[in-house]
Amino acid sequence: MSPPRRRRSAPAKARAATRPATRTDSPAALAQLGDEALLEAVQRRTFRFFWEGADRTTGLAPDRRNERRALPADLVTSGGSGFGIMSLLVGAERGWVSRSAVRARLATMLDFLFKATCFHGAFPHFMNARTGACIPLMRKDDGGDLVETALLCMGMICAREYFDRDIPAEAALRGRIDQLWRDVEWSWYARDGADVLYWHWSPNNGWAMNHAIRGWNECLVAYVLAAGAPRYPVDPAVYHSGFATGAAFRNGAEYFGETLPLGPPGGGPLFFAHYSFCGLDPRGLSDRYADYWRQNVAHTRIQRAYAIANPQRFAGYGADSWGFTASDDPEAGYRTHAVGDDNGTLTPSAALSSLPYAPAEVIAVLRHWLTAHGTRVWRRYGFVDAFNPRLGWYADTFLAIDQGPIVVMIENHRSQLLWRLFMRAAEVRTGLGRLGFSSPHLTAAGASRAEP
Repeated sequence: MSPPRRRRSAPAKARAATRPATRTDSPAALAQLGDEALLEAVQRRTFRFFWEGADRTTGLAPDRRNERRALPADLVTSGGSGFGIMSLLVGAERGWVSRSAVRARLATMLDFLFKATCFHGAFPHFMNARTGACIPLMRKDDGGDLVETALLCMGMICAREYFDRDIPAEAALRGRIDQLWRDVEWSWYARDGADVLYWHWSPNNGWAMNHAIRGWNECLVAYVLAAGAPRYPVDPAVYHSGFATGAAFRNGAEYFGETLPLGPPGGGPLFFAHYSFCGLDPRGLSDRYADYWRQNVAHTRIQRAYAIANPQRFAGYGADSWGFTASDDPEAGYRTHAVGDDNGTLTPSAALSSLPYAPAEVIAVLRHWLTAHGTRVWRRYGFVDAFNPRLGWYADTFLAIDQGPIVVMIENHRSQLLWRLFMRAAEVRTGLGRLGFSSPHLTAAGASRAEP
């Protein structure tokens, strides 16, 4: 473990974003705010995870934190840092921190990423913040992680589009982001010309993980970026023959009166409706397989209806208390929760990140949880990762991949900021077009509307 380091001083405006709670932002007081003020308060508190909770040297996001420290020390995450970058842009746009402070933080992050170990351009899931080396997620998962890299690239591309001023500092930032993301060898991860992308490759273990990225899941953005990549693109057949196949892709069944176009029975964990769609705007987005707004709205409604039906009679479920996804868990440490595969554990990120798909229903959840659970769920970095009313268990952790989508998807509901930034990127529109997607952003008028 590295010795403790002295925290750097921050500008006054940045410190204001991380002031301790007062009686006016207690859970009970927050629950009485108007909708916009409540959403602002939740976003701003959650933003702390990526501002004051980031690794002090690199600026990247730790995989998780409790109230005091990162767990474990010196470990940072690539995909969670992609969500973190997007959250920093929200902070700059909302005035919680200055544009120049976020630009400086991103420059620090890029300094680290240029020195970090990569594998045919892809970053590992976890990295050592002191050395840049891969920290294996599992014994043979000690190399490049294409999906985590895609989430990181999504954040970097949004930052490139946001920092668009004709000044040297922002031009340099854009150039460095272009170099990093264009170096990702998407075609390498098609594994010798296979019609599917593979999640992992390691110089020690090769393709031993053998995890083909087939849908429906959180990985759509990886295929869009792979198809639109300027240097190492994949053929559209890799999407149509690889991702858009298999028993877990097409659905078409009805659950609680909602028809679900894609995915496993019940829809699976709700991060399927969040991760790729932090950047990809699902409004009007469709291809030969689905209307993705309809897909995500149906998935959200099914989860809420399941909580209302509550077939296993778990305590704490209801119309204003629902949300199932992967998170910390009182019985398994960490596990995926979904319709029909639940144990009474609720994950705030699942519901809160669904705000664009069910605004009134999600705000009702917010108010209920603040009122009913108070400081057991609402703490230093916003809502804790998960809780289980049946067992009286409340996590003391906050995870980057859960906190990030809360900030980003609330902002997409409020201003569409990240959707506008990502969808105006030429490479994103190229990827969507090559894969056969339709979107308002792909028309001349739509592209104009996409400007922030």
